[in-house]
Amino acid sequence: QVQLVESGGGLVQAGGSLRLACAASGRALQMGWFRQAPGKEREFVAAIRWGDGSTLYATSVQGRFTVFRDNAKNTMYLQMNSLQPEDTAVYSCAAGNSPILGVVGTKYDYWGQGTQVTVSS
Repeated sequence: QVQLVESGGGLVQAGGSLRLACAASGRALQMGWFRQAPGKEREFVAAIRWGDGSTLYATSVQGRFTVFRDNAKNTMYLQMNSLQPEDTAVYSCAAGNSPILGVVGTKYDYWGQGTQVTVSS
């Protein structure tokens, strides 16, 4: 069982930056970030393989967001730059034990509670 706790959400103006953190109580082969805006389906944002640091991004955030991990703290981060109003959503982290980076939520076994990110125009 892996428990995940997100932090770092908040309100920011368009063009600004935020960094999200996801602290894990245990180790998983991969971790990811998903987001869900009101009235929309949950969508994949980014994922990282814990062992070699390989990453995968959604096209919509490529070049603006960076996912990375701190092995010593067992924590995954999402650095979000050039934020736009369409990035407004609840961001959740997830952990799973598939060796292949996944963009589908069903590939992950554990989920955090989520943190709200609001980008004003």
